[in-house]
Amino acid sequence: MTFLLEQPEVNLSEDDFRRVSDIIYQHCGINLHDGKKSLVRARLAKRIREGKFKSFASYVDYALSAEGKDEFRNLVDSISTNLTSFFREKGHFAYVRDVFLPHLVSSQNRKSAQRIRVWSAGCSTGEEPYSIAITLQEELEKYGSWNIKILASDVSTRVLNHARDGIYLADKVAPLSAQQKQRFLRMVKTEQGKSYQVQDALKKMIRFRYLNLMEEWPFTGPFDIIFCRNVMIYFDKPTQERLVNRYYNCLSPGGLLFIGHSESLASVNHKYRYVQPATYAKP
Repeated sequence: MTFLLEQPEVNLSEDDFRRVSDIIYQHCGINLHDGKKSLVRARLAKRIREGKFKSFASYVDYALSAEGKDEFRNLVDSISTNLTSFFREKGHFAYVRDVFLPHLVSSQNRKSAQRIRVWSAGCSTGEEPYSIAITLQEELEKYGSWNIKILASDVSTRVLNHARDGIYLADKVAPLSAQQKQRFLRMVKTEQGKSYQVQDALKKMIRFRYLNLMEEWPFTGPFDIIFCRNVMIYFDKPTQERLVNRYYNCLSPGGLLFIGHSESLASVNHKYRYVQPATYAKP
């Protein structure tokens, strides 16, 4: 008879938690306050058991070593929270469609250019940049041929791989209309069940790239729109302030910054013009 042994409990001491918190903050700006201790324990315990490490301390030591650089990426991926959906906070997409794009099209200095550049910062598994691409394609095709390019970045290599594949279960694409599904997706079979994959024509508008927002950016813009939604809630105020002002410098005059509805710039020094909840413009 075979007996299944319970996995040993992985203890996370206060010193271990502080160490992990400091590492994550220094690397990517995520602020893991005391209330996140159980989250850190739960998300890293599996990695520790699978690697047969004796403790959190030995696991972190390995992740910080030259040999463990791949495990360090796994550590960051495990801590990062990736909650997203197609057309999440749909008022932002409606504003782009109904207000921003008509103004952009009618702008005298843009009539000859017919190009638009957008950045989805913290793109997670790709639903946001694909939603942006659908919105831009559907609206701008009314005005001729437009050059649409979207940068989609994240600090998690795991979610970026998912985004590049562009495969989603049926319930994930429920926010799309029947016409959008027919035009921009194709049905595929997966082990998880009925799924849809984003068509190549839509994928070609997007470049998925690893990017740590706390490090130097390999570009200066300008972007017409930046989406950074539900990302800054994990940062402290000084980090938020530095980030939104770096975004400001990357935006074209009149460009938009979208943040999450659970976020606010009220206590952050910035030069944006308030447009509507969670929407700001560069004058």
